[in-house]
Amino acid sequence: MADWQELSEALADYTVSCNGNERLRRMQRDWSRILHFVCSDTDQTFTMDVDHGEIIGVREGHVGVPDIVVTTSSETFCDMFWGDLNPVQKYLRGEIVVKGSQEDVMRLDAISYVIWPES
Repeated sequence: MADWQELSEALADYTVSCNGNERLRRMQRDWSRILHFVCSDTDQTFTMDVDHGEIIGVREGHVGVPDIVVTTSSETFCDMFWGDLNPVQKYLRGEIVVKGSQEDVMRLDAISYVIWPES
C-alpha cells in the first residue's frame, strides 16, 4: 500500500514527464478535464486538473465535478505514474476501472501509448 507521500512523489514525476513530452502536449492541446482518482485499497482520493493537455494541478481529495474517474490500488497508481508498468494490460484485466465518456477513455489509452510505447 502506498501512502499520500509516495503517491505525491509519483504524481510529481508523472506531471514533469507528461508536461515535458512535446508530442503528448501537441496531441492533447484541445483536451481539458478534471480527473478523480480512487485508491481501492486505501480509500485515498486525489484530483488532477488538465488544461489544454497540460497537467496544471494535482491535489489530495476530490475537487470539482469529474469528467473521468479512475480506480485501482495505490501501488498500481504509483507504478503507473513512475512508468514501471503500462496500465493498458491492467485496464484490460479489470484491475484499473475507468469511468468517463468513450472519447475520454480513448484519450487516456492514446496517452498510455505515447508515454509507454514499448508495452
